[in-house]
Amino acid sequence: MPAIILVEPQMGENIGAAARAMLNFGLTDMRLVAPRDGWPNERATALASRADMVLENAQVFGTTEEAIADLELVYATTARPRDVIKKIATPKAAAIELQEKTAAGTRTGILFGKESVGLSREDVTLADTIITVPLNPDFSSINLAQAVLLVAYEWFQAGDETEPVRMLREERPANKAELSHLFARIEDELESRGYFDPIRSRKDVILRNMRNMFQRFGLMESDIRAFQGIIKGLTMAEKEEAPDDNGDHA
Repeated sequence: MPAIILVEPQMGENIGAAARAMLNFGLTDMRLVAPRDGWPNERATALASRADMVLENAQVFGTTEEAIADLELVYATTARPRDVIKKIATPKAAAIELQEKTAAGTRTGILFGKESVGLSREDVTLADTIITVPLNPDFSSINLAQAVLLVAYEWFQAGDETEPVRMLREERPANKAELSHLFARIEDELESRGYFDPIRSRKDVILRNMRNMFQRFGLMESDIRAFQGIIKGLTMAEKEEAPDDNGDHA
């Protein structure tokens, strides 16, 4: 997995929030280059929200060159390429390449600059590729922890196999027999109440449209039970409201 290298971070809070973001997405190799307030930092621990393992294992270096010495592929995150001739990638494109390189055994890292001015031109020069986040051009400023979160998220998503759309609860779809039984019951109840009497010639069309409509819903087995319960409730109410047919209505 890529190392997250924070170059001259100024606030312990941002280091802690970055550690939390890293662990959310399975990254644990944090490297700090000359943190302004020294290390360790109590404010970082407070903001890490139990991502202590990232902070406890964080390595501190005096220079960026030392922090990346063992790496073979380095990215630099910056909103200002500063007139350098380098490949520029979005976080998503970079994440895909990082996943591929990591799987091949390449040691990788991502540089993040200090809160006030970002990475220096010298730091950017050390990188192989620049990562620039597509943002609102009228307001493109994000803080250090947000930048780490965004890049870490894309890294995780590039290797995640979670289905993009799935049911919240595991349940089987309704089978055709259950659907047919539901259709038949609806038809019987409508017929018994004379629903089709004034539109008898269109009954088949109406029923066909109803069946097509229910087929589009993609009903689950619990949906069938719910509809059966609704029909039962409606028909019970109808029977309870009907007057007794014994002539005694006084």
